[in-house]
Order: sequence, then structure tokens, then C-alpha cells
Amino acid sequence: MDVLKERRCQCAVYKLDQNQTPLFDALMEYVNRETIPFHVPGHKKGYGIDEEYKNFIGENPFKIDVTVFKLVDSLHHPTGPIKKAQELAADAYGCEASFFSIHGTSGAIQAMIMSVVSDGDKIIIPRNVHKSVTAGIILSGAVPVYMQPELDKKVGIAHGVSPETVEATLKQHPDAKAVLIINPTYYGVATDIRKIVDIVHSYDIPLIVDEAHGPHLGFNKKLPMSAIEAGADICAQSTHKIIGALTQCSLLQVNSSRIDKQRVQQILNILQTTSPSYILMASLDCARRQIALHGEELLDATINLANYARSEINKIPGFYCFGEDILGKSGAFAVDPTKITITCRDLGITGFDLDMILSNKYHIQMELSDLYNVLAVGSFGDTKENIDKLLDALREISSEYYGKGNRKSDFIDIPSIPTQIQKPREAFNSVKSSIKLSDSVGAISGEFLMAYPPGIPILCPGEVITQEIVDYIEKLKSAGLYVQGTEDPKVEYIKVVKPEDAVYINIE
Repeated sequence: MDVLKERRCQCAVYKLDQNQTPLFDALMEYVNRETIPFHVPGHKKGYGIDEEYKNFIGENPFKIDVTVFKLVDSLHHPTGPIKKAQELAADAYGCEASFFSIHGTSGAIQAMIMSVVSDGDKIIIPRNVHKSVTAGIILSGAVPVYMQPELDKKVGIAHGVSPETVEATLKQHPDAKAVLIINPTYYGVATDIRKIVDIVHSYDIPLIVDEAHGPHLGFNKKLPMSAIEAGADICAQSTHKIIGALTQCSLLQVNSSRIDKQRVQQILNILQTTSPSYILMASLDCARRQIALHGEELLDATINLANYARSEINKIPGFYCFGEDILGKSGAFAVDPTKITITCRDLGITGFDLDMILSNKYHIQMELSDLYNVLAVGSFGDTKENIDKLLDALREISSEYYGKGNRKSDFIDIPSIPTQIQKPREAFNSVKSSIKLSDSVGAISGEFLMAYPPGIPILCPGEVITQEIVDYIEKLKSAGLYVQGTEDPKVEYIKVVKPEDAVYINIE
């Protein structure tokens, strides 16, 4: 057993006392002192808050909604409890440095990208990235080189990029400054990240990882390998997605001499507010304690419930829920069992239809829907009672629809990656004109087009609009799926770059 695998089996071995919550403790000291506030925010410990809102929320959150001062430290220049809290997070995750992001994982991803590439640098990324990645590329001025992820036509989703795709892309673009991958995908599928780390490091460039859906991976050996365990240089994690931090809380983890930690701090300082929420940061501090001390057993319970749901769903006519049966396919090296992807195309309805039925009739809200699936995210907060309510609803839906509709086609082919002839930042910032999407074929897009969630770009600024893309968008819209990115909320018009303003690039 190698060192990395050994550490995965010893989740409770830490250098620091993970019982500590230095930031939360500092805030409790502030509260217990009964400090008189002559500082912002103006509600002054809740006295100035709207009564109806306060009656619902309760008084305690407002008592720790404070501003920057010595007792509670500064996120932009941490020297006290925030510094200690970040050190504890780094120890818990086994990395060199950990940074709090209350700008969400979107902000952490943008900071991660801007820390490793600058204007004109090439960065290799999968096409199925979240829009925060393309936003980071626009902010940095970098030039994206896209890799096609592996597509699973049975369930109609993209998995990870294969190591072979990463290697081939690097051979074609050896001047790239970094490679970004997703670990795992929104649907919980992970590629062979350890192999990809070795490939990328053979070019002596950093592997940076969007691990938004993997903040829990390092705390239970039944889960896929985390980016840090695999040897990635830097990764961004949504601690609010699965473990117990509040929405908008994330961590940016650094574990490599290839990453300038001081630059990471400076980039975060540029992107994040100078008035960060101490309520959010305290939840990060406490969520880290929870996952560090109790993650293995909490995740065992979560995994068991999710596997129970998966097994029962696969007994219901018309539904399919993948698990380890997908392993061995290219781009599917490991699967996170806490993600429950429910495929419904055998019922003759779309994932969007199923999402709306569950929400409107049963008051069950799923994480996302696409053309073929809905996604349920398992976490510490699940109960067998709630899982059973979902199963009962699915059984009723099956009895209503199974055998009475037309089975949905295997797959609507995703359009080919269009030709990129402008840097995203230049196209996004250029002088643009608005034209009908149906008339835009051959023009250079000045906007994004995305199927959301999960925000995968069909079209990015600087790319040539194709008939294939226009037809695909119309298919998604007619199926009731949510397409966004353009200024026009109906996505009938798109802004394109005026030809005289186009500055062309060559990324061969």
C-alpha cells in the first residue's frame, strides 16, 4: 500500500487539534463580552433588522454578523483566528495552504485560474466546464484549448476527460501553461486523476482542479480519490454542496511549489469583498471540524442511504440509476455514490418533466434536471424517511407513465466544439450587435450560450456560431430545458462581434 492510499485509510491522522474552531470561538468571545457595536453592519447585532425577517431567522446570526477588527481578524490579511482556521483546514485536507472563499467556488475557480495563467497564456480545459471557468479565462485573458469529455449516450451526460485525451492535447500544445480538469463531475463521475497528474507534471506545469463537487472525497475510502491526494497542485471545493457549510462557502486548496501562494492571496483579495460575512466564515470553520472529526462515519451513513436509494430506484419500471456499473468506460474511473442520477427516458418523459412533477405534485426539489435525468445530491442531512418519500413518488410516477409514452431517443448529439478565432476576453469586451439566433450562423459570438444547470457552455465568446449549435439550442428550448447566457432572456437574439472589430488568434 503506498503512502497516499495509507493516508486515505487513516482519515483521523492530523498534525493539529481538529477540535478547535478559532474563528467561531473569537466570534463567541465577541458575543459573550456583550460588546456595544459602533461598527457596520448597521443593524447593530440585529436591533435594526426587519421584525418579520428576524422572527424567522432568530437573533443569534445577527450577533456574529460583524466587520473586520482585531479580535475576529481580516480575511484579506489574516494574522489571527482566520489564519488559524485556514491552517486547520489545510491540515484536515492534507495540503500546504487553504484559503477561505466566501465568493463561492465560482470565485475560488476564477482565483485559481488567474493564479496560474495570464494574458495570452494557453490553458487546457474540458469542454464541460462550469461557466466560472470561462469567466476566469475572460478575467485572466488566457486562451482556452478545449478537450472533449467522454460522452455517455445511455444517460446523455458527459463524464471526465480521459488521460489519453489529456496526453494528446498536451502533445499538440506543449506550450500550455496549465491543465484544468473536473474531479468529479456534477453527476459524481471521476476520471483517473492520478494518471492525469503524472502526465501533466511530466510537462512541469500545474494541474488545477475544479473539485466543486468533491469537498468530501478525502474523508472516506469508499469515495473516489481527491485532487490533493492524487497530487494536483491546486483545487477549488464547494464546502456548501455536500458538507455542512452555508451556501457561498468554499475552499481553495494549494499543495505545490508550482503555485505562488502569495499570488493566490493577492488574487483572492482582488476578487473578494472587503466586507466578508463572518457568519459564512464561521460555518466554514465549523464544517471543517465536523468533516475532520466525524467525516468517515457521517459519509458511511450518507453512502449507505444513497446506495439504498439507487438499488430501489433500479427496481422501479422506467427508471435507471447508474452506479459502479458504468466503471471501465473511458472517462469513468470512479464514481461518487452520494450522487444519485435518475434516468427517466424509458418513461417517455424528459428529466425536466420529472423535475416539475416531483416539485409541483410531491414538493420534492431535485438538484438539477437535463433532457434525460434528474439529480439528487446525497449528504449528511439526508434521512431514510425522506429517501422513502422520493421512492414512493417515483413509484407513483412510474405507474402513471410507464408503457404509455414513447421512449426518448438515446441521445441528442452535443454540437462539435466550434472554431475559436478570438480570445474570450476580447470577444466579450468587443463592440457587439444583436441579431436573431436563427440568422447568426457564421458570426462570431460575443456571448455565452449554456444549458443550465450545470452551466456547460455550448458556445463561448470568440467562437464561430454554427447551424448545428442553433439547431441544438432550439431542441433544448422545445424540450423545456433552461438555456441561458445571452442578454436576451428568451435566447432568441444573440450578440455577435462586429467583423471590423474582430482580432483573430491562432491556437494551433
